[in-house]
Amino acid sequence: MPNFLGVPVDAAYHLVSGLTGILTPVLGGLAAVAAIVAFTMAVRLLLMPLSLRALRGQAIQARLAPQLVALRQRFGQQPERLQREMAALYKREGTGMFAGFAPLLLQWPFLSVMYLLFRSPTVGGTANTLLSRDLLGVPLGAHWLSGAGPLDLASAQGAVFLGVFALLAGLCWLSARIGRRLMTRASGAEPGPAGAGSLGLLARVLPYLTVVIAAFAPLAAGIYLLTSLAWSLAERVFFSTRSAFGAAGPAASRAPASGRAAAGRSGRGRPR
Repeated sequence: MPNFLGVPVDAAYHLVSGLTGILTPVLGGLAAVAAIVAFTMAVRLLLMPLSLRALRGQAIQARLAPQLVALRQRFGQQPERLQREMAALYKREGTGMFAGFAPLLLQWPFLSVMYLLFRSPTVGGTANTLLSRDLLGVPLGAHWLSGAGPLDLASAQGAVFLGVFALLAGLCWLSARIGRRLMTRASGAEPGPAGAGSLGLLARVLPYLTVVIAAFAPLAAGIYLLTSLAWSLAERVFFSTRSAFGAAGPAASRAPASGRAAAGRSGRGRPR
């Protein structure tokens, strides 16, 4: 692993190992899995402000997309003028070009530490004992393709891994669907076709990259990816719900005001 990540990975390893020891008397063989899930959720909870900021930035980018397209069409032949106009637009909106990307980039070191912890056979020069634990008899250090029959549902390893992959695929589908709905709501436009050719195919396949990564990673890393993706989906639902209430609130507050104004006008016109 990269040297600069060695120290945080070692610290995270001791935390998860300690949590596993605490949970073992209660959960037995499932203690390590529960510790992975709990640690992942704790880290994602700490990173939640960045995640929500990234979702807010992406929504703003979707809302500004038509105006940005219009600016590019108008000033496409004047690069300097185009940059000034785009900067002015972002400034008026109180955002920036990388508002939806920078918070994700800030999360990368933390997520990388967790992924490396759950896939590295050694940590700090010693064996990663977390990978010697198991889930339903399948070692957390096992790889899907290393089994005798990876597609055999009758084997414990094949059944556990395919169950993880099925859950990951379902979460990827839900996350992509909710993401498209959020961007559609932000832009105020109806969703268009997914696209044709290589770009359209890439847009449809890319959300399922997590499943491919899990297929080549140890089971412990697959459990981490499953937990992290489920948390990301919950964040999207939370942001979508909060955005819907935020959009309905001002409209609801304006309606009574307009009604009172109309009533006032009609009252003034009524003879006493």
